Amino acid sequence: MNGVPHIPVLLEAVLEGLAIQPAGRYVDGTFGRGGHSRAILSRLGPRGGLLAMDRDPAAHEAARQLSADPRFTFTRERFSHMVEAVRLHWPEDGVDGVLLDLGVSSPQLDEPSRGFSFQQDGPLDMRMDPDAGVPVCEWLNRADQKALADTIYTLGEERYSRRIARAIVDARRSAPITRTAQLADLVGRAVPRREPGRHPATRTFQALRILANDELGELRAWLQTIPAVLRPGARLVVISFHSLEDRLVKRAFQGRTDVAGPRLPRGLPVEPGVVKPPLRAVGKPVRPGPQECARNPRARSAVMRVAERNP
Repeated sequence: MNGVPHIPVLLEAVLEGLAIQPAGRYVDGTFGRGGHSRAILSRLGPRGGLLAMDRDPAAHEAARQLSADPRFTFTRERFSHMVEAVRLHWPEDGVDGVLLDLGVSSPQLDEPSRGFSFQQDGPLDMRMDPDAGVPVCEWLNRADQKALADTIYTLGEERYSRRIARAIVDARRSAPITRTAQLADLVGRAVPRREPGRHPATRTFQALRILANDELGELRAWLQTIPAVLRPGARLVVISFHSLEDRLVKRAFQGRTDVAGPRLPRGLPVEPGVVKPPLRAVGKPVRPGPQECARNPRARSAVMRVAERNP
């Protein structure tokens, strides 16, 4: 799928979900190549503001195109640190809306040197911030078979995880697994049945990418802390691309305080209804329609949820 242009997912639904006020303050926690940010800026007036964040240095470079706009600020940071970034940028007030477009972006997939895709050969890296941590191949070549199987099953929801883990351990006895094509071929031979329309390595690559970037840990941290900088009635819009992310978002937006909100000491006598959850869901989940999926096949698995900060 090399050469697929970057197309913001569910763009009109995102703008509607954020309920943008011309003088409002907003955060795009996953700037990518700036498609959503540009659309948000187009709805803001001269007194509005947008803080964009991303840990990818390529996103930082793309953000320079908007640097002349006084309403726009970019910080190269992971979105789990959003509360600190907001308080630094707007120290005396909160924000009116936040967007997260989770997962890996099309430009990241289309660049073989980043190692996210099984469609093209490249180094098996998968780091969203190549200046932090270590390439995923380092873990892949030292983890024991059980850890491999557990990770691929839990984070990739791959039912053939044990077969794949065994194949990885057998293969690396001869030579380290360092290339995306190596791993994709190995997984393809280990999986006995293929899902229609899905490459057999899809789930394994997903699991390793989530592991390498601690994606679920990042999302949990964000969900637990973000209510602290939301004004009453502020909107949260999150686009997820697999069930592990969407499950966390759904629970938090339903007001589950074990995901987002204060953790009360065990045994504390609290009457029902006394502790108000910080968030409430707005509307139903939104998925791309047939026309958007035809125009942008990578949008097919997207699910967008909206929540509002309770007063």
